[in-house]
Amino acid sequence: MAEWGFRSLRGWAGCAGVVLAVVAAWGGGARGAEAGLVGTDTNCIVVMISVDGLAAFYFDDPKAEMPTIRALAAAGAHASMMKSVTPTVTWPNHTTLVTGVTPARHGVVGNNYLDRATGQRVVLISDPVFDKEAIVKVPTIYDLAKAAGFKTAAVRWPATRNAPTLDWTIPDVGTAKLAQRYTTPSLLAEANGAGIPILGKHGHTAPRDDICTPVFNLILRQHRPQLALLHLVDVDHTQHLSGPRSPEAYAAIKKADGQVRAVWEELKRDFPGRATLFVVSDHGFSPIKRVILPNVVLRKAGLVSVRGGKVSGGAVRTITQGGSLMVYITDETRQAEVVGKVRQAVQGLTGVADIIGPDQLAAYGVADPKQDPHAPDMILFAEEGFTFGDTAAGDLPFNEKPERKGSHGHNPALPHLHAIFVAWGAGIKPGVKLGEISSLSVAPTIATLLGLTIPNVEGKPLEEVLAGGRQKEE
Repeated sequence: MAEWGFRSLRGWAGCAGVVLAVVAAWGGGARGAEAGLVGTDTNCIVVMISVDGLAAFYFDDPKAEMPTIRALAAAGAHASMMKSVTPTVTWPNHTTLVTGVTPARHGVVGNNYLDRATGQRVVLISDPVFDKEAIVKVPTIYDLAKAAGFKTAAVRWPATRNAPTLDWTIPDVGTAKLAQRYTTPSLLAEANGAGIPILGKHGHTAPRDDICTPVFNLILRQHRPQLALLHLVDVDHTQHLSGPRSPEAYAAIKKADGQVRAVWEELKRDFPGRATLFVVSDHGFSPIKRVILPNVVLRKAGLVSVRGGKVSGGAVRTITQGGSLMVYITDETRQAEVVGKVRQAVQGLTGVADIIGPDQLAAYGVADPKQDPHAPDMILFAEEGFTFGDTAAGDLPFNEKPERKGSHGHNPALPHLHAIFVAWGAGIKPGVKLGEISSLSVAPTIATLLGLTIPNVEGKPLEEVLAGGRQKEE
C-alpha cells in the first residue's frame, strides 16, 4: 500500500499554521507525520492555472500579447519549454500535472480509448461517463492536500468529476446538464447570487472561461482554499478551429492572459505575500495541412473490415488522438504477426513520422496493454502539419482539406508541441530561467511547497526554483 506522506512546508515561512499529525493512505492506512504547517491556516495558497494549448513558442512571439504571463515569469521563474507526456492531449496531460506520473501509472491513457471487450470507443474528454475515482489510479495533489486538512478547489480541471477530495468544483464537462449535476451545489447558488450564472442566464450553457474565471476568484475570496486549480480552454478550442499563430489564436491568448491577470490581482489582494501561482499548459500546437486516413490503408491490407465507411471489425482497431494514433490488436495471440503487417501497411505513408511498437511503449510512458487493456499495442506519430482521421471510406489515404486548422497529440519531443511553465510568488526564487523541463515535475514541485510527499512519484521537484521565506510582491 502506497502511503501519503508529509514534510515541512517550504517557502511558506510567513504563514501561521498548525502541526498536523495525520496521514491518509491510498487504500485506508495511516501513520504519524512529520511536522508540517498545514490545515487550519487560510493565509497561504497555491494556485495552478492551465491555459490549454498555449505552446511554448508563444512566449517569445511578439504577436502574442501576454504581458501578465511574461511579468510573472520575470518576477518569478520560467522554463523555455515543458515536455508533455504521450499522447500530447488534454486528459492524460492534466492528470500528469496533478500526479507527477505518466499515463502508464495514472491510467488516463488518452482523451479516449478502445474498450477491447466491446470493440467500442470510450470517451474520456469532457467526462461524460466516468467519475474521477473510476479513471485516476494514483493519488493527486488535491487528494493529498485534502488528507492533510487543506481546503481544495478545482474549476473545470479534467478528470475530476465527482472527486470526493475537492471542496468546491466545477467539472470539465461538455453539457450544462452534467455541469449542474456535478458542480458543488452551494457554489452554484453562491455564484448565481453574486451575479455569475455558471450555467448561463437560462441555465442551458456549459461554463466557459469568462464565467469560470470570476467563479474561481469568488472561491478564492470567499472560501480561501489552500490549493486551487483552474483550467482555461478557449486558446485550445480557437487553435483547433483557426490554427496556431492565426489572428483568432492571438486574440484568444490575449483574452486568456487577461484572465490570468484577474486571478493574479485577486491573489495579491486576498493573500498578500503568501500566494504561489503556477501558469502552465498541457501541450503545444501544430498547424494542420493534411489528414492521414490510416484505416483506408489498413482496409486495403485486409487488417480491418468496413461497413458504411466505418471500421466494424478486423485484426486491428484504431483510436485517433489527433497527431497520434493508438493501434489496438484484437487477437493478442497474433500480436507479433499483426504488428508486422501494420508496419508494412503504413511504412512510407506520407505524414507518418514514427511507428512505435510494443517493445517501445514503456519508453513513451505508455502502459503494457497486458497490465492496462485501455493502452494500445502500437502508436503511430504524425509529422507536424498532419493529423490522423478515422474514416475507412474511399481510396485515398489522406484528406487535403481538413475541417480543423490545428491539432496536437503528436510526439512530445517535437518543439512545437512543448508547453509553458511559469511560477511566481511565495517560495519561488525570482529570476530563475530553466531550459527544457518535464511536466512530470509540476506536481512534485507543488507538493514540496505544500509540505506533501507524493508516493512513488516519477517526476522530481524543480529544486532550482524553490526558495524559503516570502516572495516580494510585484
